[in-house]
Amino acid sequence: MPAETTLDDRAGAVPAEAVAPLIRGVAVVRQLTEAGGTLSLSGLERATGLARSTVDRITATLARMGYVRLDGRDAVLTPRIMELGNAYLAALRLPSLLDARADALADELDESVSLAVADRDGIRFIHQATRRRAMSLSFRIGDLLPAERTAPGPLFATEWTEHDWARWRERRAADPEDRGFPAVPPRPPSSPAPDLERSAALARENGWALDDQLIEPGLMAVSVPVRDPRTGTIACVASVVSHTSRHTAADLRNTLLPRLRSAVEAMEEDLRAAPQPDSVAAPSGLATWTGASKQELGREFVESLARGLTVLTAFGEGRAELTLTEVSQATGLARATARRALITYEHLGLVTPSGDRRFTLTPRVLSLGFPPLSRTTLPSLATPHLTALAARIHESASLAILVGSDIQYTARVATSRVMSVNIAVGTRFPAYATALGRVLLSDAPPPTLRQSLADLRPLTPHTLTDPGALSTALEQVRSQGYALVEEELEAGLRSLAVPVRDRTGRVVAALNTATHVARQPAEAYVADILPELLATAGRIEADLRVAGRFTRVARS
Repeated sequence: MPAETTLDDRAGAVPAEAVAPLIRGVAVVRQLTEAGGTLSLSGLERATGLARSTVDRITATLARMGYVRLDGRDAVLTPRIMELGNAYLAALRLPSLLDARADALADELDESVSLAVADRDGIRFIHQATRRRAMSLSFRIGDLLPAERTAPGPLFATEWTEHDWARWRERRAADPEDRGFPAVPPRPPSSPAPDLERSAALARENGWALDDQLIEPGLMAVSVPVRDPRTGTIACVASVVSHTSRHTAADLRNTLLPRLRSAVEAMEEDLRAAPQPDSVAAPSGLATWTGASKQELGREFVESLARGLTVLTAFGEGRAELTLTEVSQATGLARATARRALITYEHLGLVTPSGDRRFTLTPRVLSLGFPPLSRTTLPSLATPHLTALAARIHESASLAILVGSDIQYTARVATSRVMSVNIAVGTRFPAYATALGRVLLSDAPPPTLRQSLADLRPLTPHTLTDPGALSTALEQVRSQGYALVEEELEAGLRSLAVPVRDRTGRVVAALNTATHVARQPAEAYVADILPELLATAGRIEADLRVAGRFTRVARS
């Protein structure tokens, strides 16, 4: 059974009003997700069973939306597609309300902590606080796991109806090896099936559940439900995850469980104290741009797919439940068009009616590209933009971060000039003598700045070594938004750099290009290159805003 395809999907007839191109587009995105974010166009053709021309049109449309990058023969998911999962997580509110408690518990225990929600007869992660070790967890936000092989699963199963149990039994019979769940290793046919009904009965009695190596040997977890204070039902489940080299099952119960319970009590108090979100109107006309794209690209642009995906972004914080009229107003689509998209999504399990003629997103929205990108790094996010920049300006482009009083290169795309700047990723230079460093120091906290100004040594005859002069230079960088440094690190070397900021406006990296001073006057160089650098930094920042909304984007 293909991953993310439930028996309900397979058994249910496609509604007459469903949008076929939207169904096919969702299938392509899911296959890219299951492939880890990258798949060849011919691979997509084989995986989806669609005609190659259809795959080409769908990927061209996704590329126009910024959800996919076409790289030769491959389609590659981009961070912008995370806005679909972000819409669900923002509407859910649980990550933003509870993630600080989960992170604090992970720091206290020095173990990984996760939050999960129910997704039919599986569980799906909505937050991960992972320890960085040689043996660490590979689960990502959005990953789907079978309920019976997890600690949260039995807790969610305590609230299942007879219909839910019947669906689970049918799925187990059709997929005994769990091959429909690519996030977990297949279950060997010879191994005994987990007894979910017994585990659910114990979870109901104890108020917690234990996973003793059900997913794979060595992996263990203990879970406690976080209940909605308004309804008493399970809002999500918090888990502490470890492995047998660190804890036994008895350790989890006796040592970690009491601290997990205390954290869950605090989480429930946070939910109780959190004010209800104000109703927020979605931006109007989210889909109005699609008409112009159709005019420009013609049949290569599948407008019904683009419009349908835009419907998902109408939801968000303060917009957890929307009526058909509200979806129509938010997207700018006709009511009939919005209605057909919602019918399609209900068939696919991506939205569900919530009563009073309203609709809500389901956790399955996270299956649309979120897992493979939920652990993206700033270098991997920036590299495609550096590649495009280097191709436009015919100079090398680099990204660097501040490490102590040095800069460290974390991403770089070289150009093929006879005379070019040759620097490898990982190289470090004194920050004070580089354009990258001055951009980073201009936003650095005072202790870091004092440390950097404490040992100024001349690297060339042009290096600024006077602390007062350097402080003045940093103030100028701060006010003008870029740094130009000539021959201070190395004779003949000119470098121009701009900041890269995160969602809060903090400078987290710097972007630069470098050349020889003889190529052209400094004023002409700045006039030609600075707009390109700023535009590229803006594109990186746009991706970083989307990717960093509910996940941590590592700087290196």
